[in-house]
Amino acid sequence: MRSRISRAAIVAAAAALALLPPACPASTPSVAHVDAVARASGNRPDIAVAIGDAIFATPWPAQISQISANQLGDHTIVGIRLWGVKFHQRLTRAQYVAQVAALAQKAFAAYPGVEEVDLWTSVPISVGKGVIVSGDLAKPTSRVVYSITVRRGESAAALAARAAGTQGVFWDEEWARNALRG
Repeated sequence: MRSRISRAAIVAAAAALALLPPACPASTPSVAHVDAVARASGNRPDIAVAIGDAIFATPWPAQISQISANQLGDHTIVGIRLWGVKFHQRLTRAQYVAQVAALAQKAFAAYPGVEEVDLWTSVPISVGKGVIVSGDLAKPTSRVVYSITVRRGESAAALAARAAGTQGVFWDEEWARNALRG
């Protein structure tokens, strides 16, 4: 059955559309925002993206592979995962620690409701051909070589000192010797 729309109805619709404001031109998102969206996870991806927008606006020597944000009640915790291989430039241990501290501070500044930032660095594990890497029988494909938890209110100086040390921090010393210079 063919629908019959009167010429008057078409003219009226066109006139109504002419009165609407022009459509906003689509803007191209920044590379930082594309990275933030692509690498966000957790039950609060909106918070992860907001933090990612701030973090990915800066080029970092150690690649950031994931930013997760999880909230339970009034508690918001952020996780930032770095890759411990293929740095964009050679890093000393001090430069690596400075990046970790800066990432935590940027996360706290980007979203005031965050009470804790967990940072960890992973490296890939070589798995053989045909090995199951997902599901209940999965073999791990990466391992943690550095981790630290930072609570809001820890000063930048205290964090930098702690991040370089061994108290409340996990360092895989073999990785640090091989991946970081100095």
